[in-house]
Amino acid sequence: MQVSMQKFITGIWIVLLTAGGFIGRAQTVTMASLLKEMTDFNAVTYWPKPYYSAGQASSYDRHSISPDKPGWFANGDKSEFIKVEEINGHKEYVMLDEKGPGALVRFWLTTFKRAGKLRVYFDNNPEPEIVIPSYDLTKIDLKPGPALLIPHSSYEPLEKGGSTLYLPMPYAKHCKVTWEDAANEITEPRYYQINFRKYIPNTTVRTFTLKEARSLSGLIDNVNKQLLNPINVTKGKQSLINQTILPKQTASVNLPKGANAVKFLSIEVSSENKDNLEKLLRSTILKISFDGQQSVECPVGDFSGSGVGGKPLQSWYRTVTANGEIISRWTMPYQKTASISLENQGDQSVSIKVKAVSQLYSWNSNSMYFNAHWKFTEKVPIKKWDETDGAIEWELNRIKGKGIFLGDSFAVFNHMHTWYGEGDQKLYVDCETFPSEFGTGAEDYYNTSWAPVVLYQSPFANAPRADAEDSYGHNTFTRTRNLDGVTFKTDFKYDLEMLGWANGTADCAATTYWYGFR
Repeated sequence: MQVSMQKFITGIWIVLLTAGGFIGRAQTVTMASLLKEMTDFNAVTYWPKPYYSAGQASSYDRHSISPDKPGWFANGDKSEFIKVEEINGHKEYVMLDEKGPGALVRFWLTTFKRAGKLRVYFDNNPEPEIVIPSYDLTKIDLKPGPALLIPHSSYEPLEKGGSTLYLPMPYAKHCKVTWEDAANEITEPRYYQINFRKYIPNTTVRTFTLKEARSLSGLIDNVNKQLLNPINVTKGKQSLINQTILPKQTASVNLPKGANAVKFLSIEVSSENKDNLEKLLRSTILKISFDGQQSVECPVGDFSGSGVGGKPLQSWYRTVTANGEIISRWTMPYQKTASISLENQGDQSVSIKVKAVSQLYSWNSNSMYFNAHWKFTEKVPIKKWDETDGAIEWELNRIKGKGIFLGDSFAVFNHMHTWYGEGDQKLYVDCETFPSEFGTGAEDYYNTSWAPVVLYQSPFANAPRADAEDSYGHNTFTRTRNLDGVTFKTDFKYDLEMLGWANGTADCAATTYWYGFR
C-alpha cells in the first residue's frame, strides 16, 4: 500500500509539472539543461524558473557615462577593460568579473592581430578552466560545432576577424574572463561582447568543466543538428487561408478554441506581376490576436526577418525559402481564442496562402503571449562617428510591462554610399538610467564584424540582404535571442545610435519580437 501511494504521489507530481510547463526546465542549472533549453521552442513562452536577469560586458567606449554628459556617442569601442591584474609576472586584462550563480550564454569578439591568451576562470579558482591560445574563439579546446561556434563573415584564418560562441557555460559562484596580450601591453584593438545570465541567489548551478563538456559531445552534436535543421511541426489542427485579397481588404481565419499554441505558420505572397513582390511584402500586413487582443501587427516580409524583398533566410525561429515561402516556428500560445488576418494595404490585389498548425498547450500563470511590433522612419539622420554634435538614438521599441525580449530585424535603405552602422545598441531594463547592454557597433550586435557586411546565415543571426559592397541601398540584419533573452519586469527600451562613416540619412524599419504578460 505504501509503495502504491508513493507511485500515486509521483504520478500526480509529474502531472503537475507537465501542466505547469516545467518538464525539461531543470531546477538545477547545468550545461546539459541549458543545451536542452536551446532547442525547446516552448521554453521561451514561460517566465523563467529559476529566474534570471540578463547582463553584458563589452568593450564600449568608457567616455560614455550619461546621456546628459559629453561622450555619450563616443565611438572608441575597443580595448576597454574592467581592470588589469598582475599574475605570475604577466598582465591579465579583465573583460568580465561577475559573481554567481550565472551562465555565459554568448561570447562575441574580434580583432586585427590575435597573439596572446584568453582565459576563463570559474568559482574563484586561481587556475583557469579554459585557456585559448589566441584572441580567437575558434581555437577553444572543444568542438562546439557550427551552430554554437560561428566565425564571422569577415573571418580570416591567419589574423583579422572574429567569431561568436554560444556554448553555455554555467557557474555557481563566480566567473572571470581575461586577456593576456602577447606584447604584455595592448597594441591591437580588442573588441568584445560577453552576454551572461544572472540567476537569483541560492539557485543551484553545476559549474562548467571541460571534462563534462567533452562527456556531452553527443548532446552537443544533436543540438547542432537541430539548430541548423529545425523541424517544422506538421501534426496538429490546421487553419488555412487561400484567396486573393483586393486592395484595402482583409482575409482572416480563426484558430482552434481552448488552450492551444501555434507551432508552425507558413505564408506565401504572390501576384500576377512578380516584379511587385517587394512592394507586396511591405503592403501586406500580418495581424494576430490572442484572447481578444492584437499582439502582432507587421508587414509580412519584415515579420519573416528577411526585410524588404523576401530574400532567403535560414534561422532557428524563421525560414524564408528560395521560392519565397515564409515559415515561422515561434510558439504562440493562447488560453481561449486566436485569429490570424492578412490586410492588403496596397493598391493592387494580392494572392495569399496561409497555413497555421496548432497543438494543445499547457497554459499556466507563467505563460506569456508572443508579440511582434514594427516601426518605420524615413530619412533618419546619420552623423559621422567623430562629428557627433546633433547625433540621435533611434528607438526600435519601448515596451511597458513584464516579459522577455527575444530579438529584432533591422531593415535599412541606406541613402549613402558608405557604412551607416557605427552606432552602438543600448538596451534598458526596468527604469535603468544606464543601459545594461551597451554594444560596440551595429554589425557586432548582429554576430559579425568589420563593415561593410556581406551576406551570412546562422541559427541566431543573419544578413539576408546587402545590395551593394559600399552598403548603399537595402540592407537587412536580424538577430533572435535564445539563452541570451532579456527579461524585464516593468519596462524595456532598445535604442540604436545613428552613426556612420559620413553624414547622411537612411530609411529604417525595425521588427521586435518578445513574449509578455498582460
